[in-house]
Amino acid sequence: MEKIEEVRKLANSVPAGKLPVSVIIAARNEAKNLPRCLQALKDVGEVYVIDSQSTDNTVEIARSHGAQVVQFHYQGGWPKKRQWAMNTLPIAYDWILLLDADEALTPELAEEIRWAIQNPAIDGYSILLRTWFLGRVLRHGDVGLWKLSLFRRGKGRYECRLKGQDASMADMEVHEHVVVEGATAKLRHPVIHHNVESLSRYIQKHDEYSNWESRVLLEGNDTDLPPSFLGNQAQRRRWLKRRLFAVPGSPVLIFLYRYVLRFGFRDGVPGLVYCGFQAIQMFHTKAKMYELKRNKTKEEN
Repeated sequence: MEKIEEVRKLANSVPAGKLPVSVIIAARNEAKNLPRCLQALKDVGEVYVIDSQSTDNTVEIARSHGAQVVQFHYQGGWPKKRQWAMNTLPIAYDWILLLDADEALTPELAEEIRWAIQNPAIDGYSILLRTWFLGRVLRHGDVGLWKLSLFRRGKGRYECRLKGQDASMADMEVHEHVVVEGATAKLRHPVIHHNVESLSRYIQKHDEYSNWESRVLLEGNDTDLPPSFLGNQAQRRRWLKRRLFAVPGSPVLIFLYRYVLRFGFRDGVPGLVYCGFQAIQMFHTKAKMYELKRNKTKEEN
């Protein structure tokens, strides 16, 4: 990736008015998170909220902030929600920004995007996710995650790690990443990831994620972003994860790595809870992998 300082010189002017990007937000029962997300997007060209038949006020909130609401009815398989939206929507702008309902654009990031998209040599940008959890920003525990979430229309697509998916595995992309055809760079300012829902809701969502991850680790492929210790952050995480999952007691090891070696304890009780949840999710995934392998053996016999 090129460093963002190198491309800054190419942006000679910053256009006034609306930020010329199309934002796509995947949502389902996000009434608590959505107002903050949409308020931060009031000066963006267009906003789509892709809803999955929410039973709370998600749709009403989205429309009250001027967002266009599109219902997504997942039938299993591929594509999932965000890729379906990119394939289907009449997107008006040349740049797409993907956000979750619990993420918020900062003014600093918006201005950085405004001049960054003027660079004709770059087709995609990675943005750092800064997590706000249980009332504080998590700065330790290896929490920081880079997401390639800003890219030129037609230049970016989600990798498909597993085609045979169903509704039990969540209807949107979980840890699939956007692959961009062309040069990419990193932006300096982060997007803020707010978790204002209850821990019960957090656990519910991550139960779906572990359904997906267990299947992907057993049956999926990583053709677009193969595991590599020398690759980007996503590739390094996959390389480490595949090796960790083969080690007995790996959930304990991941907790010790995050909480002790990466100083997660410096984030107080929220840091303890977050690191604990990460270890528990790994345990859930490993248990579901065992269940899947056991069921497959029974079927073959």
